[in-house]
Amino acid sequence: MSYQYQPYADPYAKSKIAAGLLGIFLGGLGIHRFYLGFTTIGIVQIIVTVLTCGIGSLWGFVEGILYLVGANGFTTDATGRPLRD
Repeated sequence: MSYQYQPYADPYAKSKIAAGLLGIFLGGLGIHRFYLGFTTIGIVQIIVTVLTCGIGSLWGFVEGILYLVGANGFTTDATGRPLRD
């Protein structure tokens, strides 16, 4: 019987795929920011979307794409933990 070494996986790590998809589909409501723990920015995104009659939701859409591609500055959650694939 052989055992394979499995590297330590952080049980609290958030998924970058989930964050990206939430940003693309619900970015105007800041749901991806709430998911990652950035509550203040999430509230600001809701306010911007309401004040611009929905045009501000492009902000969340673009951020969703940035989370999916792992752009610089979009690779960690609010506590500094790296996002998992």
